[in-house]
Amino acid sequence: MNLLETAKLTKYFGDTHAVDKVDFTIGEGEVLSLIGSNGAGKTSLVNLISGLILPDSGQIRFRGEDITKENVHARIKAGIARSFQIVNLFDELTLLDNVALSIFSREGMTRRLFSLADRQQAVWQEAHDILRQFGLELKAEVLAGGISQGERKLLDVAVAYALKPRLLFLDEPTSGVSTREKAPIMDVISSIVRAQKITAVVIEHDMDIIFKYSDRIVVMHQGEILASGAPEAIRNDERVKDAVFGPTHA
Repeated sequence: MNLLETAKLTKYFGDTHAVDKVDFTIGEGEVLSLIGSNGAGKTSLVNLISGLILPDSGQIRFRGEDITKENVHARIKAGIARSFQIVNLFDELTLLDNVALSIFSREGMTRRLFSLADRQQAVWQEAHDILRQFGLELKAEVLAGGISQGERKLLDVAVAYALKPRLLFLDEPTSGVSTREKAPIMDVISSIVRAQKITAVVIEHDMDIIFKYSDRIVVMHQGEILASGAPEAIRNDERVKDAVFGPTHA
């Protein structure tokens, strides 16, 4: 069963066809990777689905409901969340505070209630539990500005995860970290996503990560869907090799 579907989704920026009449589906419980060369339309497609920009035409349906014209907050409430390539955390707050703020936001609580947060023990307990899941519990009281890049990546996903999404977009979850950190980070994220049966879409340039962790790979090229299939099928697709990997890719 499809969790999300787009129909003829289109977004032009001047003469640039960023997303060109795209029919795109995400299956319930799927870990899908979205790949393509720079400018292929990946980020624009995700921005349309998450509500950061509105389409010129076409439709987006999530859990059977038309969300094409809904704003970002309505889509978050519906169950769509996103981590960002450039991690967007409150560096002056602790890791615990960053996760707790996400929970308060999810519950519709105001800043005034956050100032009374010592009364909201259930929120703090949930925040601690989430940090533990992501292996960050020992740094709960550390300021977010003082942790490593790899830990920042995990915290960014933890903050999105705290929104309790049905669909989670992971934008470059291993960018900017060392090669040896990439697999451990993805192991943590993948195990949590699969254990909680969260549908995930990964935008990533590291093909080793893509082929190891994906159920299905969708390839974009010049604003269109070029190919979609299991990792091995995509690895052996000559069109994908030419458009994305280059002729020397093994």
